Amino acid sequence: MGSRAVAFDSRFVVEALGETLRGQGGTERAFRRAVIDTRIAGEGDLFVALPGEQSDGHLHAAAAVEAGASGCLLGQIVEGTEAATRFYVDNPLAALQQLGAAWRAALPELEVVGVTGSVGKTTTKLIAAQFLSARYRVQAHEQNYNNEIGVPLCLLELRADTERSVIEMGMYTTGEIALLCEWTRPRTGIVLNVGPVHLERAGSMETIALAKRELVEALPADGHAILNADDETVRAMAGHTDAAVTFFGSDERADVRGVAVESRGASGFAFTLEVNGQRRRIAVPLPGKHLMSNVLAGIAAGLTEGVPLDELAAAAEQLAVPLRLAVSELPGRITLLDDTYNSNPASMGAALSLLAEMPGRHVALLGDMLELGSEAERAHKVVGELAGAEVDVLLTIGELGARIGEVAREGGSADVTQLKTKDEAVRALGERLRPGDVLLVKGSNTLHLETVVRDLRRELESGTSENPSINTSGEPG
Repeated sequence: MGSRAVAFDSRFVVEALGETLRGQGGTERAFRRAVIDTRIAGEGDLFVALPGEQSDGHLHAAAAVEAGASGCLLGQIVEGTEAATRFYVDNPLAALQQLGAAWRAALPELEVVGVTGSVGKTTTKLIAAQFLSARYRVQAHEQNYNNEIGVPLCLLELRADTERSVIEMGMYTTGEIALLCEWTRPRTGIVLNVGPVHLERAGSMETIALAKRELVEALPADGHAILNADDETVRAMAGHTDAAVTFFGSDERADVRGVAVESRGASGFAFTLEVNGQRRRIAVPLPGKHLMSNVLAGIAAGLTEGVPLDELAAAAEQLAVPLRLAVSELPGRITLLDDTYNSNPASMGAALSLLAEMPGRHVALLGDMLELGSEAERAHKVVGELAGAEVDVLLTIGELGARIGEVAREGGSADVTQLKTKDEAVRALGERLRPGDVLLVKGSNTLHLETVVRDLRRELESGTSENPSINTSGEPG
């Protein structure tokens, strides 16, 4: 890129794309980031027009310019984009990836921490970023930008003065994380767990394990592999990297170990941290003691980057990250555990564990866990057994969700109801909930159970619930 100061601008785009660039138009501009969504496009953005399953980005390029985008990366001429600088290529996605990799390569002082695992990537990414922020200028995207589109977007948001970036890496099969590592060049890699997520597409657990292992295989000899000692498959990855290995977990072999974990319900949890013979009792203000593993991974990342243990322990007690599982209050003194974003066996188990930790009667609406392939029957059976042991009132929805209810009922749980529609779910919850209950709603995102939560909240707020025991007036009942 020459000797000039690094800047994400028109000259950089032209040099980075090289022969990929078919043509260009407009004046030279500087860009703050790349975007693919007109809803967030603004001043200084480079809009990339990607063809999608639902719509072609070229149909929205003019709207992006109208919203303030300074540049467009296009596969064809688009009317209404003349006010922006235009770059024309044959394949906008490939060009986006090329730009992301080039921008990363232009930041030699930057160190990247990669995070992968079947569950918990986004949460761990944000936790690790907070720990590293004690010593470094850090960037980490709040959303789960972890694929062939999201990772280049993350890279192109990096400022030239950023010292550390934490980037999550997802996969459907082998070769994908290896490619993300080529673009991001991580020096530290965190592997959380290996589970049957996207198993239908990956084909086997062995494929998933091999795909996750690509992160540690990509690390340099002076790098750090941070591995979950409690997951046998992850622990075995230590033999497949040239990097130094740090284990985290509750296992006695862990270098960064958490023991004596204690739930404090919605307020969080506490545990004793053990590192190199030192012990610290830590209270974490995040609900769910299953998050200890994520916190330990973040602490391990901080330690490998030279952040002192005392600073990490203090930062752990101030953690504030958005969680997929949101805890809130519904009218009528009902605690809601809203985990409608998605569902898989590990996250379902974690959600039921948090439900069990909460005081009050436990109510759950559980739906299908999808893309589990040959593991679907066994996975829903296991969840049914857990729900039968932890849930007082169980409502299920979906064909696979019905299996959860059947197993729970076989285990002796008498209060199980199978529902066919989301409207039925809203009515049933409105009828069954009582003051002081804790409600968990969880299922794969294709079920759109967030609409159940929305409609239930509206019903309770409007006082139209058919359950007279729920007093939504705010006055003592």
